[in-house]
Amino acid sequence: MTVAGQWDVSGSVAGELRTFPQQPRFSDQTNTNFSPSVFFQPEVVYEWNGRRDRVTIEPFFRVDAHDDRRTHADLREAHWLHQADDWDLVLGISKVFWGVTESRHLVDIINQTDQVEDIDNEDRLGQPMINLNLIRDWGTVSVFVLPGFRERTFPDDDARLRGPFPIEVAHPSFESDAGAAHVDYAVRWSHVLGEWDIGASYFYGTSRQPVFLPGMRPDGQMVFIPRYDLIHQSGLDLQYTTDAWLWKVEAIVRGGQGNPFFATVAGFEYTLYQIVQSSADLGFLAEYQYDGRDLNDAPFTLNDNDVFLGSRLSLNDEQDTALLAGTIIDLSTGATLLFVEAERRLTDHWKLEIESRLFPHVPDDGFAAFFRNDGFIATRLTHHF
Repeated sequence: MTVAGQWDVSGSVAGELRTFPQQPRFSDQTNTNFSPSVFFQPEVVYEWNGRRDRVTIEPFFRVDAHDDRRTHADLREAHWLHQADDWDLVLGISKVFWGVTESRHLVDIINQTDQVEDIDNEDRLGQPMINLNLIRDWGTVSVFVLPGFRERTFPDDDARLRGPFPIEVAHPSFESDAGAAHVDYAVRWSHVLGEWDIGASYFYGTSRQPVFLPGMRPDGQMVFIPRYDLIHQSGLDLQYTTDAWLWKVEAIVRGGQGNPFFATVAGFEYTLYQIVQSSADLGFLAEYQYDGRDLNDAPFTLNDNDVFLGSRLSLNDEQDTALLAGTIIDLSTGATLLFVEAERRLTDHWKLEIESRLFPHVPDDGFAAFFRNDGFIATRLTHHF
């Protein structure tokens, strides 16, 4: 019996306002306290063959009033998925997420970061891929062939959140002679054993995180030139669930950018359910971040010896009201980042979100000092259809 295909069209359109309480630190940055933008993200899905075959197309468009590079478009998804009894196959552009920790996603390496969207590294560009998943009783093996490298996006030369110098995105440097055409490879095994969720991965290819080399434009303007090295990275992610506790760890060993180095994030989340005899749940989060890379050869990171402390409140009401607040503190310098993410559904189709990224304490001699004036509060009103 032939089963007809089925179409589904959904998506979202939103208006966003970023408010910068402080004036920019650098004179060549746009001097504005309010930066509006709009984005549109539709999703078209076609399923057939008893839902064993599915084509998904999900473009993304943003128009920003002040950052020309944040005005951009991307294909987040454009792929065909075929599902069999014990395997499935993805061909095309897709997004894959690996990891369990809250404050930093060390093992999540397939997709490139869309840095103009936010500084939390949560937004990802679509990645061309061939992805075969073999589903067995002893776990799932996922094999990836990744043709076509995506360069990281960065704010414009005069934009807020730019950093000390403009990023020369037009002339990146690559270790591979093939440049952005280098084909990358990855494999991951994942399994659930009782209360344990386990993932082990290996990646070989072009690093998603560039090293920044100093450079100069013909007009004398100092710039950072992104250089993308070839790396090999082994990763492990574990989550142990017991009663109200979630114990989490991610760890990597990476080679190819100077001496091989080890990095990890480890911590827990503890949840109090139905607090004060209500339907609300309150969670407490704590994680430690360590990174042993040599900054003379490897990409820069602020997360080398840091503690993350946070709390998650879910009211579990009809409006799906939720709040996540936390801080990341550098134990070496005392630099502090505060963030808040709150959301509430206003109607069946409208949702209000408020996010903040603020730097209340940053020493003058630290790299984070270049960004401290660019703390912001973002208000977003989204219509889902």
